[in-house]
Amino acid sequence: MQLSGRGGWLAYALLSASGKPNRQIRRYYHSETREETPENNRIILEHIDLSNNHGVSGQWFVATVGFFDGVHTGHRYLIRQVKEEAARQHLPSAVVTFPVHPRKVLQADYQPALLCGYEEKLEQLAATGVDYCITLPFTSALSRLSARDFMQQVLQEQLRVGTLLVGYDHRFGHHREEGFAEYARYGQEIGMQVIKAAEWQANGERVSSTRIRKLLKEGDVVRANSLLSYHYTLSGKIVEGYRVGRTIGFPTANIRSWERYKVVPALGVYAVWVHLQDRLYEGMLYIGTRPTVHHDSGISVEVNIFDLNADLYNQFLKVEFIDFIRPDRKFDSMDQLAEQIRKDKECVQQRLLKERR
Repeated sequence: MQLSGRGGWLAYALLSASGKPNRQIRRYYHSETREETPENNRIILEHIDLSNNHGVSGQWFVATVGFFDGVHTGHRYLIRQVKEEAARQHLPSAVVTFPVHPRKVLQADYQPALLCGYEEKLEQLAATGVDYCITLPFTSALSRLSARDFMQQVLQEQLRVGTLLVGYDHRFGHHREEGFAEYARYGQEIGMQVIKAAEWQANGERVSSTRIRKLLKEGDVVRANSLLSYHYTLSGKIVEGYRVGRTIGFPTANIRSWERYKVVPALGVYAVWVHLQDRLYEGMLYIGTRPTVHHDSGISVEVNIFDLNADLYNQFLKVEFIDFIRPDRKFDSMDQLAEQIRKDKECVQQRLLKERR
């Protein structure tokens, strides 16, 4: 058994008889004690990766299918219904998803704007308590299947889905031409129970990945976090920067994001939590073009980590967005910039103190 861990989530790859990792199945555990042994952790999710395998054998599943970008509150409500139906039938629950955005497979130059990367999605799915996540490679051949053929040849015969819950507005199959009425009829024909899931709304607002992306691009991370059910994050490696911040008393760590397509929130200053070297710090994050000191349009993502003075180059960190403080702007002098950053820090500290409560 091999282990990798990030935060409280531990992923174990089951070993084959030869001692090599089985790339088909991984188990996600949650560690309350942070002891990295399977005996001290509870299995949260079994992940079945079909990239090198043609199907699943054995038990039948109650499942739903989708890309689940962000695993937001609407997704979680759907998954809760899957779990409840699975419990009624005494069967395991499953989410069927794709490691790469389907449109990216069909259109090579497509640049998806994602709320979470693949590994982060698996961790968030683990948090829902669903029994299995089955990742199915999306191919051009798969895209050409009709909804009926997808249900029978893939979901039923390959993945052993006996009951399918369909999101209230979800469509699948070639060109997404058909809807729930057709899915229900196909289910009757092939012997699969098809159930239409109830819609989830937050305070009368329809929840969608598109809506959350828009909120992030507007800087409304508080509302975005509410619809996600967790703090939006960016993770990456600390790289060499311009070292201007240290000259005015606010050294920053420049972040190169792991995820090429992940949404970067609106330009401005944010209150954040910083996860670094197994510790949690308060921080002030800047996203912007640095207009006071530079004249290019390149976007910089850098964080001033409070109460930390160390060489951090090539370290890995994760930031959690808590609140938006102010938009990016150009100042007339470095002194004005430094004074504004001091005010920003006070605002960030007050906001994070409120968050702790």
